[in-house]
Amino acid sequence: MPSAAVATPDRYTPPAVALHWLLALMLFGSFSFGLYMTELPFSPARLKLYNWHKWAGVTILALSLLRLVWRLTHRPPADVAMPAWQARFAHATHLALYALFFAVPLVGWAYSSAAGFPIVWFGVLPLPDFVPVDKALAETLKPWHGRLAWLMAALVLLHVAGALKHQFIDRDGLLRRMWPLRG
Repeated sequence: MPSAAVATPDRYTPPAVALHWLLALMLFGSFSFGLYMTELPFSPARLKLYNWHKWAGVTILALSLLRLVWRLTHRPPADVAMPAWQARFAHATHLALYALFFAVPLVGWAYSSAAGFPIVWFGVLPLPDFVPVDKALAETLKPWHGRLAWLMAALVLLHVAGALKHQFIDRDGLLRRMWPLRG
């Protein structure tokens, strides 16, 4: 019987599956929350929501680092047979998603620092400023945080569409490799 931290020939390891779905939920929630809070009028409630969004971003950054370390130290299951162009496209999408898992929160952190709003993770752990306070830099970074988040959302949708294609059109069992429940 395989160890809990070893991928079987047809499934990812349980920690890889857990990190995948936890990050998926956090990314969806943080993106949705970000859209909601930016439309609110300035108020103490809006400031509180911005802090929660920052906490989620730092948590996503930490979990992304953990996920990357896990992925680099644990072999995934064998690839599902597919045309070479699909495999290259899937690989490129995964690389871009990993890059954005880091870029989006880091640009958000840099924007917050440049704007002069420090991040205190969960209201307990003050994080160092990522960049010095610089209003011009903050104005440059602000739209990039949003643009990168939208790019990540588009790639996530592409990733989901690919997984659903494999599940319902190709019927090759690819989705089962990362599904949280065996079956």
